[in-house]
Amino acid sequence: MEPSLLDYLQRILTARVYDVAIESPLEAAKKLSARLGNQVWLKREDTQPVFSFKLRGAYNKMARLTPDELARGVVCASAGNHAQGVALSARRLGCRAVIVMPITTPKLKSDAVKDLGGQVVLHGDSYSDAYSHALELQSREGYVFVHPFDDPDVIAGQGTIGMEILRQHQHPIHAVFVAIGGGGLISGVAAYIKAVRPEIKVIGVQMADSDAMLQSVTAGNRVRLADVGLFSDGTAVKFVGEETFRMTRALVDDFVMVDTDAVCAAIKDAFEDTRSILEPAGAMGIAGMKAYIAKHGLAGQSLVAITCGANMNFDRLRFIAERAEVGEEREALFAVTIPEERGSFKRLCETIGQRSVTEFSYRISDAKDAHVLVGLAMRHRGEAVAIGDTFAQQGFAAVDLVDDELAKEHVRYMVGGRTALARDERLYRFEFPERPGALMQFLARMHPNWNISLFHYRNQGADYGRILVGTQVPDGEKADFQEFVDSLGYPYVDETENPVYRLFLR
Repeated sequence: MEPSLLDYLQRILTARVYDVAIESPLEAAKKLSARLGNQVWLKREDTQPVFSFKLRGAYNKMARLTPDELARGVVCASAGNHAQGVALSARRLGCRAVIVMPITTPKLKSDAVKDLGGQVVLHGDSYSDAYSHALELQSREGYVFVHPFDDPDVIAGQGTIGMEILRQHQHPIHAVFVAIGGGGLISGVAAYIKAVRPEIKVIGVQMADSDAMLQSVTAGNRVRLADVGLFSDGTAVKFVGEETFRMTRALVDDFVMVDTDAVCAAIKDAFEDTRSILEPAGAMGIAGMKAYIAKHGLAGQSLVAITCGANMNFDRLRFIAERAEVGEEREALFAVTIPEERGSFKRLCETIGQRSVTEFSYRISDAKDAHVLVGLAMRHRGEAVAIGDTFAQQGFAAVDLVDDELAKEHVRYMVGGRTALARDERLYRFEFPERPGALMQFLARMHPNWNISLFHYRNQGADYGRILVGTQVPDGEKADFQEFVDSLGYPYVDETENPVYRLFLR
């Protein structure tokens, strides 16, 4: 029988979480509040002993196991934070914990699990792959499975966050913003809030490339994604839970989609207010809140974002710092075409004026026109449109590249790569899980029949690698080449018709 809202209220009120968890603070984000014109509060679950909310649900589930079940040991699948919660709970309860984690899991998280006494098994490229293997181990070894989200006791444990928010802020709250992966956190938080103060909106936040819950709610049944984005590993779930889908569909008021740039900007926002560095999933609530404010024109409201995790690999900060400027619209990126004649550069520089230049790349490639990649710091949102108009007024054709992934990930580092020798070139962007040997494995699978005319790879400190490949393919072999690309099994984008490619590389 499905638990009712009253059942969940009782489960949350009697949840056993404080043997291992703290009542995390609800802090005012003063800088963010001033910028956004609303009172912004951060529920600091990143300050938990394992730097994530996940230990609440894990311990509440495991503390209710029988002595016989604890003696058998537990197994779970996790991208990292649930794993640490299970490992810490197992150490506290004196039982064995086997943790199956995707190969793409940040080393910081897998090391933390080992330090807590958990036995780590690396398997697959996503949570769903690890989940399947954990079920195999459960069947073979007799372990008790501790689900990261689709279990009423786990959901109730996470629901104590909602209980604390309402106790800590007894004044009006317009909305609470919650990141969604499998749905355990938002199910628990929504259950408590809607039972006690139903006027408060609960807003779910999903990554644009990992939106299984939103697609499921829209379709009216659970949708399994073929692939999920790897940037926010904590929410990279292909298939949401049956119970979490039921709860989210019934209780969540609205959803917001955010992208990588917006999350990177939110990580920077949190750092400026708290001096803490959130992981991508941990900053999604802030990113979603900012998008919601912009969409609905909110002003003077009290808004809460749950900062649900801070297990961040230091090496990822290079990528995040770079993309945060774009996500907050602090940097504009343009491809500007100017006449290849004397005085053009001077006129372009005069047009830019006193603006701070973040990037300026050029190489001669044509007797008539020159194409220049220009990055400019912006003083406020929306300024890119005015900058583009200024270029046009001076007779310079300019293409705004701020939303062009090819430009941001590769071409800005490669300007000047044209050659007449690259006939019949096809250009593809690939993404693959970053792990030792992954690049060589990718290269080994490339077919020798077609000549590689362009290859770009840049390790950005993330959990996934990106490759840009140009391959010479005669017209008569395009169908065979497309079949080959599909057979590689990596997510890809055909960029052959991308205007940035044609301006700078073709």
